[in-house]
Amino acid sequence: MKLIERTEYLNKVINVIGTPDIKVITGVRRSGKSKLLEAFKKHILDNYPDANIIHINFNLPEYEEYTEYRPLYDHINSLYREGVENFVLIDEIQMCNNFEKAINGLHASEKYDIYITGSNAFLLSSDLATLFTGRTFEIKVYPFSFAEYVRYFGYTDLYTAFDKYVNEGGMAGSYVYKDQEAKYDYIEEVFNTLIVRDIRKKYKIRNTALMDRLVEFLMDNISNLTSARTIADTFNSHKDKINHKTVSSYMQYLCNAFAFYKVRRYDIKGKKYLATTEKYYLSDHSFRYAKLGTKNMDYGRVLENIVAIELLRRGYEVYVGVLYKKEVDFVAIKRDEKLYIQVSDNITDDKTFQREVSPLLSIKDAYPKMLIARTRHDTYQYEGIKIVDFSNWLTNI
Repeated sequence: MKLIERTEYLNKVINVIGTPDIKVITGVRRSGKSKLLEAFKKHILDNYPDANIIHINFNLPEYEEYTEYRPLYDHINSLYREGVENFVLIDEIQMCNNFEKAINGLHASEKYDIYITGSNAFLLSSDLATLFTGRTFEIKVYPFSFAEYVRYFGYTDLYTAFDKYVNEGGMAGSYVYKDQEAKYDYIEEVFNTLIVRDIRKKYKIRNTALMDRLVEFLMDNISNLTSARTIADTFNSHKDKINHKTVSSYMQYLCNAFAFYKVRRYDIKGKKYLATTEKYYLSDHSFRYAKLGTKNMDYGRVLENIVAIELLRRGYEVYVGVLYKKEVDFVAIKRDEKLYIQVSDNITDDKTFQREVSPLLSIKDAYPKMLIARTRHDTYQYEGIKIVDFSNWLTNI
C-alpha cells in the first residue's frame, strides 16, 4: 500500500519529544495510528542515532508473552540503556491486561519517553486522566482529509477530486481496491469487526441487534437534531422495548470509540450551550455508504459531515448555532477565534442561496461568516460573507 507522510500529525508527536507526558495516539480504527508510530520511529532513527528504541507491536505474535502487565514492564526494563535517550513505543496497548499498571510504573521511573496507541473503546479520551497517574498528551488522528486524499492520488483537478472523495471517503485502507463495491466491503468490515466489536467487548452488550439498529439510525440521520429520548420513542413505536437511558449509553459508547462525534447546540445571542438535542456526525462519511448503501444519496448531509470532521481535524470546538428560530450549521471556536459556517450542496438557485445566507446575515457580531458550497469558482464575498468552494476550503486555498 502506498504511504504518504502525514506531516501535521507527525509534527505534533515530534514537538513533544522529551516532555514528561505519556503520549497517547487516539482515533477511529484504521485511521493510521500505527503508521504514524512507524513514521515517528523513523524520525527518531534519522535524528537521534544513539537513542534506544523499545518498540512493541501487539499485533505481532512475537509479543504474545507480554500480554500481562508485569512481563511487559520487566521486558521493557530489561532493554533499558544507561546514558542515552530511551523511547518506548507500544502499539495496540489494550492487548496487554492491566496495561495502565505497566505504563504508570515506567512513567514513574522517569527513565523513558513513552508513546502508545490502542483501541479506542479501551483507551478513551475521557479515561486518560484516571488510567494514567502521570500527565498525558493526546494526539488525535482522523481518517484522510480531502487534502491528504489529493496528495495520495496526485490529483490536479480539485473539483473532480472532491466529487470522488465524497463517494470514497478517507479510510485509506480502501484505496488499494479498484472496485467501488470492494472498497465499501472493506469499510463495512472495519466498522463491524473492529469498531462495533470493540464496543461490544468493552461494555458486554448483549442486545447486539439493537446496537446495530441504533448505528443505522444515527447514520441515516447525520446532521439531524436528535436525542436519546426521541430515538427511544421511535424504537418503541416499532415495538422495540428500550428506555432512553440505554440509548444514551449506547450513543456514548459509539462516540467513545470515535465512530461518531456529538455536536451540541450553541445559542449565538445568549452565548450559552443548549442541552436538549444534539447532532451526530460519522468519523468518516464512507461508513454511511458502506452500511446503508448509495441508492438514496443525500449529498447535503454528507457534505455537512465532511465539514464537521474537517473542523474537528483543525482543532476547533464545533457547535450547531441557534439564533432566534434560525439555525447556523456550525459555530467553530478555537481560543479567541470564532467562525460561523453554512454548508450547501448547490446554491445556483437564488432562493436556495438566500435561504443559506439569511442566518449568517442575522448575526450582528464581527466574527467571520462563511458559506461553503460546490461553487466550482474562486472565493468571493456577498455582504461580508465569504462564499467558498468545498475543494478550495478543504485544501486551504
